[in-house]
Amino acid sequence: MNLKDAALCAGFSLALPVGQTLFKFAAVTNARMTGPLLLRLVTNLPLIGAFAWYGLTALFWFYILTRVPLSLAYAFSIVGSGLVPLVAWLVFKEPLDWRFALGYLLMLAGFAVIMQGQGLRPTGG
Repeated sequence: MNLKDAALCAGFSLALPVGQTLFKFAAVTNARMTGPLLLRLVTNLPLIGAFAWYGLTALFWFYILTRVPLSLAYAFSIVGSGLVPLVAWLVFKEPLDWRFALGYLLMLAGFAVIMQGQGLRPTGG
């Protein structure tokens, strides 16, 4: 895997927590809104932003998959997945304990095993 592809995959993995955070903001916003559900959905700006973000992210993912095997590219999602609970704790004051840290370290160890044989190169294939 070359450095550009690794950077693209890393960028995608960081885009996922942004989308999840937008969806949580949308859920909090929805809980504060009144009126019919359909009206709340179409006027919920964080929800509209979350869908737009995921639309752009899907296009980004498609581009990545034209360059990188799915099995390798998807491994990068491990990095972003672990950030979601951390953001939830920091932004929304959701509970987080040592089990999260241990679980995330195990996930990162798995990611390291997957990446071990990839031999990052500056450019090219």
